[in-house]
Amino acid sequence: MMQRKKRHIIQAAAAVLQNGYLEGFFTGGIYKGNGKHICVPGLNCYSCPGALGSCPIGSIQAVIGGSSRDFSYYVMGLILLFGVILGRLVCGFLCPFGFVQDLLHKFHTPKLKIQTKLDRTLRWNKFLMLAAVIFLPMIATDAFGIGAPYFCKYFCPAGTLEGGLPLIAANSAIRAAVGPLFYWKLFVLAAVIAASIFIYRPFCKYFCPLGAFYGLLNRISVFQYRVDPGRCTHCGACERACKMGVDVTKNINSIECIRCGECRNACKFGAISASFGEALKSSAKPGKPEVKH
Repeated sequence: MMQRKKRHIIQAAAAVLQNGYLEGFFTGGIYKGNGKHICVPGLNCYSCPGALGSCPIGSIQAVIGGSSRDFSYYVMGLILLFGVILGRLVCGFLCPFGFVQDLLHKFHTPKLKIQTKLDRTLRWNKFLMLAAVIFLPMIATDAFGIGAPYFCKYFCPAGTLEGGLPLIAANSAIRAAVGPLFYWKLFVLAAVIAASIFIYRPFCKYFCPLGAFYGLLNRISVFQYRVDPGRCTHCGACERACKMGVDVTKNINSIECIRCGECRNACKFGAISASFGEALKSSAKPGKPEVKH
């Protein structure tokens, strides 16, 4: 319990640090200083009134969709740096929208268990979203050859929560311009919020392109989890504690692992460790989400 509280404190601190421009929440404007030239590690909307940095997904789409069709080596390099060092530790500790989902799931309601086959199928959606983020701005363009940031414009619930709603609340001009697109995105946000109460991190599991990208780097990242076979009794406590459905003893550094530490906290025998530079000893094959229920 104490470790979980510490993680939530880190999550809250990360959200505050990434959205520290408090003036924006009162004026209905967004920060446009030098910080916006730097991407934050997690999904945090550029248009949030308090955002001090840029969203990596929005930045990728903006650059790829530009008329010059440049690939953003800086943006991709920075995201690769986060991923190669941390993997999906970013999701578990540094992503503001992940933190929101964690808080929503704390509501004392019956929780839903998605049927295993359906759950495994749905988890591929985030990789489709990642492909859409990269390729749609290249092929779906306007008369000027500009590709829209389709994920941000039509789907991203984090953008609606962090950017759309605060700006509408504080800015009368934006409020007057609200139309069908905003109501569609509000519906998407409401659906994700409702689902998050009953299902643990549904957006992270099924739709987040940034989580998909970091997940692909989980097995090669500097930060690694490890199961000590000499201490593990295969009691199953770690897998029961894992809310992301990871088969901990077989593939602890799975694509699906957000490195929240719940498995390590649940192990009474100290068989699970986490460190930077730990040699990877898992024999599971990469590339395929491994889920156990």
